[in-house]
Amino acid sequence: MGSVYVVGTFDTKRAELDHVADLLRQNGSSVVTVDLSTRDTAAAAVSVPAESVAAHHPHGSWGVFTGDRGSAVSGMAEAFEEFLKSRTDVAGVLGLGGSGATAMITPAMRSLPIGVPKFMVSTVVSGEVSGYVDASDITLLPSVTDMAGLNRISRRVLANAANGIHGAVVAGTGPGGEDKPAVALSMFGVTTACVSGVVAELGEDYDPLVFHATGTGGRAMEKLAGDGLLRAVLDITTTEVCDLVAGGVMSAGEERFDSLARSGVPYVGSCGALDMVNFGPRETVPEKYADRNLYEHNPQVTLMRTTPEECERVGLFIAEKLNAFASPVRFLLPEGGVSLLDVPGGPFHDPEADEALFETLRSNFVQDDRRRLVRLPYNVNDPEFVRELLTAFSEVVR
Repeated sequence: MGSVYVVGTFDTKRAELDHVADLLRQNGSSVVTVDLSTRDTAAAAVSVPAESVAAHHPHGSWGVFTGDRGSAVSGMAEAFEEFLKSRTDVAGVLGLGGSGATAMITPAMRSLPIGVPKFMVSTVVSGEVSGYVDASDITLLPSVTDMAGLNRISRRVLANAANGIHGAVVAGTGPGGEDKPAVALSMFGVTTACVSGVVAELGEDYDPLVFHATGTGGRAMEKLAGDGLLRAVLDITTTEVCDLVAGGVMSAGEERFDSLARSGVPYVGSCGALDMVNFGPRETVPEKYADRNLYEHNPQVTLMRTTPEECERVGLFIAEKLNAFASPVRFLLPEGGVSLLDVPGGPFHDPEADEALFETLRSNFVQDDRRRLVRLPYNVNDPEFVRELLTAFSEVVR
């Protein structure tokens, strides 16, 4: 079953870390305690002292024990990530601490495969936490009180963490789907009909994993591909590129598609929701976009129609990324519209912008025996387009 790694700075949080380790051992877990103290004095009675972790830094322990707190924390974070990658018995990781420990521990947690239990008890995780979690499945538990010794509150919170990760490690996954190859699909509300139609057809033979194209969704999908957990990808909704190009709030970053390209996973993609950029409530839309075609999707989400110039930039970005794939690729162009809003009479119907997108893709996508661009006269949500996606999927996984 492996061991639960209990991780933190034993020079300042020994009481809390020992308490968690003892609870886990009482439950029957095998425990490895790991010290991430950034002082060059070893803490006694730990499985892995800080010096051993620091030795995994590319520059050795000198890259960690710098005498400067900021660089020491960054160095230990890098060292701990490399240390954790070198271990073969990690059944789960439970970290605890304040801002420094959270910054040191969570990058290594993110490097672990999805599904490995990762619990972080922290004083700083009750606010904006995307920098800690990103596209991973880290469970964050606010410590409520500061970590300055055990008390009636901290004992309960730490017990919840210890019992939770023990249960996650022991229980594993329940039955269902593991005997089928996993296929990832990207979806937005405006491409739901298409993706749902594809999922309905795949369900008998595959385990469909649908990701909401919100930035973190795209990164999570690519992480699974990089971890070797996917048989293929149906990247129907590539809208996150629009947010990258125009400064929306749901960008997956400049690295979108890169992990997919490196993974060698068969790929089918499309232009789903490339007609829109995402912002929050209407009052949060940047002033420079005040005169643009805006659509209130709901009180918390305002959509902005992409212009022909933005569509050209989106198309060029996607084409150049797809040209780097060595795996089989089919990229389908729904020339009848790229979303539920991009239909005749719809709020985002703009044939000029769509044509700028399609022409840029046609001009820059390099086709060969493995990679093909497929032009179709349908809207992305039409049943006929669903059938074409399934045909392309059959071709790439063959």
